[in-house]
Amino acid sequence: MAENQWPLWEVFIRSKQGLDHKHAGSLHAADAQMAIENARDVYTRRMEGVSIWVVESKYVHASSPDDATSFYEPANDKVYRHPTFYDLPDELKHM
Repeated sequence: MAENQWPLWEVFIRSKQGLDHKHAGSLHAADAQMAIENARDVYTRRMEGVSIWVVESKYVHASSPDDATSFYEPANDKVYRHPTFYDLPDELKHM
């Protein structure tokens, strides 16, 4: 990163209809407060968001798509982790 460039932040927005935050994009800001304010201005112009999360990009770590087969393979032998294994009551929402 260049010395004169602010850090990159990842922006996550929770919409009025949603229960989870979704990645909306990225922006540069000097600090977290500025990132939240800029994210509000850039990504929620139509008042569609109810919550904003910002994370400095250098703190986001991800698995490699090249390792997907070996990384996710162990989950296939754990049938109890699959949602089809359980019967859910009709009253249960948002699953």
